[in-house]
Amino acid sequence: MEMISVQQAEEIILSQIKNFGTEEVFYENALGRILAENITADSDLPPFDRSTVDGIAIHFNSHKNGIHTYKIKAVQAAGELPVFIDTEDECIEIMTGAALHSSIDTVIRYEDISINNNLASFTIPIKKGQNIHLKGKDKKAGEILVKANQVITPSILGIAASVGKTLLTVKKLPKVAIISTGDEMISPEDQPTPFQLRRSNGITIKSVLEKYKISADLLHLNDDFQLIKTELSRYIETYDILLMSGGVSMGKFDYLPKACEEAGIEKLFHKIKQRPGKPFWFGKSQNEKLVFAFPGNPVSVFMCLHRYFIPWLERSLEIPETTQYAVLHNDLDFPFPLQYFAQVKLHVNSSGQVIAESVNTNGSGDFSHLAETDAFIELPLEKTEFRKGEVYKVWKYNF
Repeated sequence: MEMISVQQAEEIILSQIKNFGTEEVFYENALGRILAENITADSDLPPFDRSTVDGIAIHFNSHKNGIHTYKIKAVQAAGELPVFIDTEDECIEIMTGAALHSSIDTVIRYEDISINNNLASFTIPIKKGQNIHLKGKDKKAGEILVKANQVITPSILGIAASVGKTLLTVKKLPKVAIISTGDEMISPEDQPTPFQLRRSNGITIKSVLEKYKISADLLHLNDDFQLIKTELSRYIETYDILLMSGGVSMGKFDYLPKACEEAGIEKLFHKIKQRPGKPFWFGKSQNEKLVFAFPGNPVSVFMCLHRYFIPWLERSLEIPETTQYAVLHNDLDFPFPLQYFAQVKLHVNSSGQVIAESVNTNGSGDFSHLAETDAFIELPLEKTEFRKGEVYKVWKYNF
């Protein structure tokens, strides 16, 4: 199969959208998960007429009839049984959030009254119903408070708690394994020889997935064809998604493509007309499990992860898409007709435009700039010269 375009690769990957079903989780464990049901009001909100200030509560007609001084019958705090008044010249001292009895319809702030010898008086003009939050004014019982298919935030959890929704239905997450390959790649805890490298792709991918509350397993395979084939056959039964890095190029020890196919994983594409990340292999097994096999270079992994896997994941979890664009801050020229993804630093100018400033790097092996940049800017395949002021799509990665 020949090299395909970025758009073709995207279409093939997004044709493999999966629904992993739903599950119930305790609301304290639901932060960052995808809500799979509407949260509705279990009663009117607020559930009773309530005072919005500290002060006194009266019946408005008494004031209309010329009464300006009221006997304080009782003091009522929030959460207490509503106190009623018997006569026109009575009032209740009431606190913010307290429920109002039907014999009361107007509240006056402490700042606007004077109290002497258990008598409250005021001279300011007042309106009937002032300083009262009426029952059901926000939402009626059964009305939707939070719609499904969005990331659960702290404020959504607060709403869930307020209506007694302690079990939330959320989208199930795929079971993911992150597999690095290569004899030269050693554990980050170990000291490398001059010809070895510490494994970094695994923790990078795992950390990105934590944002989606996916706790992926980190695995490593050395360059042994039979071992890779055997382990892949096992992993493809255990996991929904395999995210692999390294071993997909044309070298003698790049066993992954052949091992995947011999393990019964069908190749959907191998190689995209892009830089970085050209030798990217994507396939699926007979039981509909997916393999994203990225190149080994850290920048290539990072780009392919954010450009292809994350959109697939968000579409599968039905997270609303947010396409972003930015204005190029400086001219960029490339020697070959490939689709380029340049590392950029984003900032917003005084006009509110998102500006993308490219950073010079030493190729896909140079990951030192990822910490100081925010996104990849996607530059079209049709040309190799890009000018300041032109607008292109960006894929954000630092969060």
